[in-house]
Amino acid sequence: MNTYLTPYDPNKQFSTPERCTINELLNHAGDSQCSIARAAVAPGICTQLHALKNTIERYIILSGQGRVFINHEAPEEVSALDSISIPADVAQKIENTGQTELVFLCICTPRFEQKNYYTLEEE
Repeated sequence: MNTYLTPYDPNKQFSTPERCTINELLNHAGDSQCSIARAAVAPGICTQLHALKNTIERYIILSGQGRVFINHEAPEEVSALDSISIPADVAQKIENTGQTELVFLCICTPRFEQKNYYTLEEE
């Protein structure tokens, strides 16, 4: 097995309380500087308002259309191949405004760790 290759496994996809599905494509302690996940948001759904402590997140939209909300500013429309950079500790959420899944890559530096995720929504 080549240690540089992480094969895609569709069975590793899971649903989150954030209201999306995630498949961790690359996220392990041996590569602590970056993680990459595939995220999907169903039509009509908006993810949970949240931030990532000490973690910069980037979205690369693969398919679908939506609206991204960053730092309580006016929302921006997004579609395939748009990229979004979200600074560490900044409020964010994304809404699927289309009729199909909104699919995007989440690239985090340093790598995503659940302990750095915090919700900004009222319980």
